[in-house]
Amino acid sequence: MTPSSSTPDEIRQILFRVFQPLHLEIFDDSARHAGHSGAKKGGGHYRVILVSVSFQGQGLLERHRRVKEALKDFFGAKIHALQLSVFTPEEWSLKK
Repeated sequence: MTPSSSTPDEIRQILFRVFQPLHLEIFDDSARHAGHSGAKKGGGHYRVILVSVSFQGQGLLERHRRVKEALKDFFGAKIHALQLSVFTPEEWSLKK
């Protein structure tokens, strides 16, 4: 991570390093939450779609836990809310 990177770029770098995703989308929904109490503290609202082989054999709660653990240093100052959609490649192929 470089100090000049935006938060979505930093999130992308971490998720690529940890999960080596086959598909990754990050949406910054912060503008839709302007005035929200969490936004006043500087934390943004993000939606992430993440497809990774590393999720094979894991339930949804374990997948979420792993992603949140990877991004733990961002919560508070950079991330106020994080909506996750996490899939195995097989699950993702059924979504298309």
